[in-house]
Amino acid sequence: MTDPLAALLLGILEGLTEFLPISSTGHLLIAQHWLGARSDFFNIIIQAGAILAVTLVFRERITSLATGMGDARNRDYAMKLAVAFLITAAVGLPVRLLGWELPETVTPIAWALVIGGVWMIVAERLAERRPDGTDVTWTIAILVGLAQVVAGVFPGTSRSAAAIFIAMLAGLSRRRDAAEFVFLVGIPTMFAASAYAFLELAMDGALGGEAWVDVGIAFAAATITGFMVVKWLLGYIEHHRFTGFAVYRILLGAALLLWLPMGD
Repeated sequence: MTDPLAALLLGILEGLTEFLPISSTGHLLIAQHWLGARSDFFNIIIQAGAILAVTLVFRERITSLATGMGDARNRDYAMKLAVAFLITAAVGLPVRLLGWELPETVTPIAWALVIGGVWMIVAERLAERRPDGTDVTWTIAILVGLAQVVAGVFPGTSRSAAAIFIAMLAGLSRRRDAAEFVFLVGIPTMFAASAYAFLELAMDGALGGEAWVDVGIAFAAATITGFMVVKWLLGYIEHHRFTGFAVYRILLGAALLLWLPMGD
């Protein structure tokens, strides 16, 4: 059964929340509680729209890195992106295969929202006490890779929040520089995760029977919304803290714990 309006709303929500440090998983779970659950394929496709969005935002930076490998700084930055991605893949794949992750249900996600919000406030204050750092070190690259794995184990944590704040605490104290590195690492990470999930569905024979109009609408909505959100966020964090996002997480998580059935 097709529902284009619900698909549009879910696509917009994915684009809004994928790169903001507020957990797209949590918001989609909540939304599908009222708009109706969607297939894993649908969720993979709308995430692919968000990945396409961030790729378009950083297209010039990506092109510069790809064509400027003769420059030592470009080569060093690209190698650190590769290391962060490879660590995520090398650690994250065994974790996934072993099933070491919390269920995507309301209660653990609500707690992750609250704890993550408190963590964001504390981490940002601590990072502000450090010297103004703009260079991505090998330590930062390794920690960002590990932070992405942690976010995968604890749905609701937010991949971008976990990785950005660990980068800031490790010395990349300028918010925009930390966000740019994390978003660039996220491109191959999310493409690989989506491709792996798609392959799992294909091997299980779980593809087919989709409402393709809904899928197309949601994909387009996620791409357009994600592009606008990333552009806005990069400008916003130049002069503003992440405190507003942290407070929002705490309030949302508390509301979920109070108002929704604990087993959901």
